[in-house]
Order: sequence, then C-alpha cells, then structure tokens
Amino acid sequence: MWRKTKKQEDELYPSVLAGLKKIYSEKIRPVEQKYMFDQFYSPLLRDSDFDAKPSVLFLGQYSTGKTTFIRYLLEQDYPGQNIGPEPTTDRFVAVMHQKQEMVIPGNALCVQADLPFRALTKFGNDFLNKFQASMVPAPILEDLTFVDTPGVLSGEKQRIGRSYDFCAVIEWFSQRADMIILTFDANKLDISDEFRRVIEVLKGNEDKVRIVLNKSDSVTGQQLMRVYGALMWSLGKVLKTPEVMRVYISSFWDRPYVNTENAAVFDAERVDLIRDLHQLPRNSTVRKVNELVKRARLAKVHAYIIAHLRDQMPAMIGKKSKQDDLIQNLNHEYNKVMQKYMLPVGDFPDITKFRERLQGISDFCKFPKLNLRMIAEMDDVLSTDIPKLLKMFPMENMTAAETNPFEFQNNYEKSADTLGLKAEDKERYTNLFRSLPLTANGRAGGVDVKRIMMESNLPKDILSKVWVMCDRGKHGALSEEEFVIAMTLINMALEGKELPDTIPSV
Repeated sequence: MWRKTKKQEDELYPSVLAGLKKIYSEKIRPVEQKYMFDQFYSPLLRDSDFDAKPSVLFLGQYSTGKTTFIRYLLEQDYPGQNIGPEPTTDRFVAVMHQKQEMVIPGNALCVQADLPFRALTKFGNDFLNKFQASMVPAPILEDLTFVDTPGVLSGEKQRIGRSYDFCAVIEWFSQRADMIILTFDANKLDISDEFRRVIEVLKGNEDKVRIVLNKSDSVTGQQLMRVYGALMWSLGKVLKTPEVMRVYISSFWDRPYVNTENAAVFDAERVDLIRDLHQLPRNSTVRKVNELVKRARLAKVHAYIIAHLRDQMPAMIGKKSKQDDLIQNLNHEYNKVMQKYMLPVGDFPDITKFRERLQGISDFCKFPKLNLRMIAEMDDVLSTDIPKLLKMFPMENMTAAETNPFEFQNNYEKSADTLGLKAEDKERYTNLFRSLPLTANGRAGGVDVKRIMMESNLPKDILSKVWVMCDRGKHGALSEEEFVIAMTLINMALEGKELPDTIPSV
C-alpha cells in the first residue's frame, strides 16, 4: 500500500484557508518584508484578513439610498443609522453580527486582533474618529459584513475638504471587499468630481463592482429607459472599459412602488441581487485565493523593480541626479525589467502611483539586492502551491452524501422523513411558499405565514407550537424548508395525529 512520506504529510493543508496562511507567511510575506512592499502598496496581511467574513462595500453620492439599502437587507435598523436627503452618514460604518446591539468606535476596533481593521491605523485619528462598527443580531450578518460609507459630495459641498484621504480609504476597503455596490439615484445621475475620483480608485477591482439604479419606481417606464441610457453613457466616460457592468434596476426599500408598470422587472432585479449576495459566502475562499495570486504576482514584479533600481545607482558620485533621472524615466526602467525577466506588462504596478512612492525614498542604494532563492519560491507559489490548493476545493465541498447518499441526511430531510412528508405535498407547499412575498433573506414574513396557518382553523396553541418548532432561529419569518415542515405539521394536526415535541433543526 502507498504511504505518504513525512514531507508529503506536512505539505497537506487541513483546509484551503490554512493553506493560504501557510503559503503567505512562509513564502510571500518574507519577500514583501525584504522589498518594502507595504511602503508602496497595502500593509502586510494578518490571519484576521484571511479569516474575515465576505464584505460588501456600499458607495454612492449622498441621498442615493445606501443606508436605506442596508436597512432593507438587514430587515431592521442598526445602531448609528442616519437616513435623510442631505449627507447624513458622515462616517464609515462596518455593520457586523453580534447578539447584542452596540457601537464600537474606530480606535477600539483597530486594536482588536480578531477583526481585519488594524491596518486602518495608518490613516490617523482624523479617520478613526469617523469610523465605527455597528453590531446587529441580523441573520444575514452571520455570513456577510456590510460597509456603509459617507455620501460622496457634489456641487459646492466638494469644496469643503475632508480631514483624511477619502479616496485612499475607499481604495483600502475596495481591495478587501468581495462585492462593491455603486448606488445611483434615478433622479440624480450626475457624477461629481469626488465621485469620479472614487470610481477611478476602484481600478483593478472591476469584477467586484455592481451598479444599482435605485429609486427606479419614482420615474415612468419611458423615463426609466432614458435614465438607464444616460447612466451607461456617464459610466462609460469614467470607467473606460469596454465591458458592460451589471446594472440592477429597482428600489431597495420596504415602501410600495410609486410607478408599478415595471413592478415585475423591479422584483426580478431584487431577486437577482439577493441571489448574488447569497453566493458570496460560498465563493469567498475562491476570491481569497485569487487575491493572493494577484498579490504574489505583484510582489514578485515589485522585487525585480526594486533590485533593478538599486543596480542602476552609481557607487559614489551623482547619486541624487541619477535617482531623479530613474524616477523621471521610470517607464524606460519598467521596459528594461520587463524584457530582461520576460514579465507580463499586466503585472506591473501603476506607474504614476509607483513614481509618487519613489519620490519619498531618500536613497535607492539602500534597496536590497535581488534574492534569486526568494524569487524561485514565489514561482513555486504560483506554479505548484496554489494549484495544489485549488485541487482541494472539490474535497472540501464533498459531503458524506456524495460518497454514500444513504449515509447522510441534513436536518430538513430528517424532519421530512420523521413526519412522513409525501413528494406531492412537498411540491404543493413549496409552490405555496413561492407565491408569497419574500424578504431580502428569502424568507416569508410572519404576517403572511400566519394568515395561511390561520386558514386551518386549528387552535392557536397548536399553531403557536408549530411556529416555535419551525422558527428555531426566532427570525419572525420562515424559510422555504421551515414553511414546508410547518405545513406538514399542520396537516398532521388536521388528521388528528399527535404532534412531536421537537423536530431536527431545519
């Protein structure tokens, strides 16, 4: 029988995330430290960056409905929430899950090792005073973190400067976000200078961006066509990309639609966006692998550039003039490095930003030499270590049911079997559930479910017992599976059967 050697056993990662941490700490981080990666790009990563839940960043000019959108998804208010027609959200708010509602100020957030915010200290107290976390016991936050942002200023308000680098903070959050939602008001499509700068710093993260044309019910169908066209024209001038980004057209709040002629479209768009959000936790690990690959490629090219600049410096005389010449003609140095090491142009950093960072360096002679062993390890990361991790995805997603379908049942299947749920009844209850209006989390509200349950004419104490058994999470609403089990229990009671005291948690 084949037996793994000790070395092979050591190389097997218990999970993809553990593998990512191991690869980064042992092979990528040493390169970043040696070649001052954090001085040119983003801070070194910590374990909390890998362990963080998927996050959704909300951006938009003031009064486009960002905070209302978050409230719609949470199905409740959150501490520190401000909604109004003028700039009311004046701070960055990380909306996170906790059983007890509370607000944690920015300075306290940045010293907690288990949260991914420690690197924000580089933006100083002026920013940290405008940053907080709102802890809310909302079910959706068990899987996601939302980041609300101050409304981007427009008109005369742009002339009032902020006390911190707003675009740099947006860039930091966008690099770590799993989805970036740009909100636009159907009645106000102008893109201010500050909003243009915000959109420009999203470069490199276009795959995460989703456009929301909010408050779409406030205009007629004919007007909406013109608004959509104007939005795409305005975005085309700023984004400068041939790819068309996904635009969701709806109104994300709890109010009834003003213009109902496109109600079916608005509902479908809501469902599509909620479905995209539901996919984030499932795809989070894949995104982290992708981001680490991008970071590793950038770190490798960065090491080549830094070592090359050092090699161009004279030993004694003329250091200052040579350094200025290298900065001025950085594009030529890029070409030399590219041709010498046969590197793809897409891996090179933005030349304007890199030149700005170089101007803050006093002496290129202090740059480290090229370490070929480290470069070889970076090549191993990209050619061997990462592919090995990717092969683990099917194994991690495999359940006992995939190896032996009779060996495993989830709690819903256990409940269905215990209660004797028939296939035709399941189909009938499922269709009934899907005919109901659903919340952002895909649940049927308590009022709608109560109306259906009351039609059975069963005593309220029995209906209450059914509700308690099915709404185990105390959401005040039922998922599709919970609804099917609830209707099965009601049918049992109507047939005179004794209800069980408990059922497996659905």
